[in-house]
Amino acid sequence: MDYISQDTLTTFTMMHSLKGTLVEVEGTSLLDNTAANLDLLRNFKAQPNDLLICTYPKAGTTWMQEIVDMLQHGGNKQKCARGPIYERIPFIDMFPMKPVSSGLEMAEAMPSPRTLKSHLPVHLLPPSFWEQNCKVIYIARNIKDTIVSYFHFHRMNQHMPEPGNWDQFLENFLAGKIAWGSWFDHVQDWWKAKDHHPILYLFYEDIKEDPAREIKKVAHFLSFELPDPLLKEIIEHTKFETMKNNPMANYTTRPAFVMNQAMSPFMRKGIVGNWKEHLTVAQNERIDEISSQLLAGSGLVFRTEL
Repeated sequence: MDYISQDTLTTFTMMHSLKGTLVEVEGTSLLDNTAANLDLLRNFKAQPNDLLICTYPKAGTTWMQEIVDMLQHGGNKQKCARGPIYERIPFIDMFPMKPVSSGLEMAEAMPSPRTLKSHLPVHLLPPSFWEQNCKVIYIARNIKDTIVSYFHFHRMNQHMPEPGNWDQFLENFLAGKIAWGSWFDHVQDWWKAKDHHPILYLFYEDIKEDPAREIKKVAHFLSFELPDPLLKEIIEHTKFETMKNNPMANYTTRPAFVMNQAMSPFMRKGIVGNWKEHLTVAQNERIDEISSQLLAGSGLVFRTEL
């Protein structure tokens, strides 16, 4: 038998044991490692000046993280390059294999004030965020582009369950049998929550259409002064192409056995309407029908093209 070094064996083991599975928790599908640590999450102690950036996956989370970090540091790019985005703004519901620190551990080690990230639905968010009346920025993206982006994310992210083919993934998505659960429940429950909590609810399509207008909303929500030179600096720094080439934002600092960007880049298209290249006419009509039923009366309106 050929000799296999310990490093090679460790890498091989990691490559073949990363794939997550889904566990249903209170009606929501979660990754098994998130579900296993739900008690830790529930007991997380939010602080009154914590800021939470929350989204359904692939709705512009990293984009908003970078916008907020630039606002908080007065447009200082050097400070915003102090580390990868996942270290600057920890993802509290992600629990990778040891020895990598969980987002929760990173958050607990951070000085106040903290900016944190989550994909959790309203009913699974740590209660202390509500108790401390923490500010939340929520971004919602139209279902069609979200499905496409999430499919490609599953292909490249080795932590995610196997997506199957496009048709299978679409069915699982529409049934909510996917990590972080039903898109329909997620966007609607956060929409309702904004009536009772300090939540700035934004739309991906609005930010694409007029980033200056939406960044001004964020600055106002966070009580930041936003002179025109700073606004222009933030818009330029957070353009899709700029971020796609920024190693502190594009997740290229993650090893390929975690995120295989040769399979599909983490920052893939960043546009509104890419769904047209993926959905069949029948699939598109079916999504429209389901959406009109499940979003009826919610007050939510999504744009699928600009």
